[in-house]
Amino acid sequence: MKSAYELAMERLEKQSPARQLTNAQKSAIAEIDTTAKAKVAEQELFLRDKIASAAAEGKYEEAVQLEQQLAHEIRKINEDAEAKKEKVRAGAGR
Repeated sequence: MKSAYELAMERLEKQSPARQLTNAQKSAIAEIDTTAKAKVAEQELFLRDKIASAAAEGKYEEAVQLEQQLAHEIRKINEDAEAKKEKVRAGAGR
């Protein structure tokens, strides 16, 4: 007998079959991930130093603004990466 999970997965597969990615697509997605992680690390290094300096000088409002800027930059980088990965995945069905 199949579990409820297995049955649900079979129904899901029938409704929208999983696309198989080629090796080129997998490597392109991995490259996008690597680039995004590097960009996030770069922003964190750059802005964390500024945040620490602002906090040390007692400029707490500036530190909060820099934290918000960092969160925004990270979110933007991740959204761009996801959009690029989706374009790569869209080519899988062709």
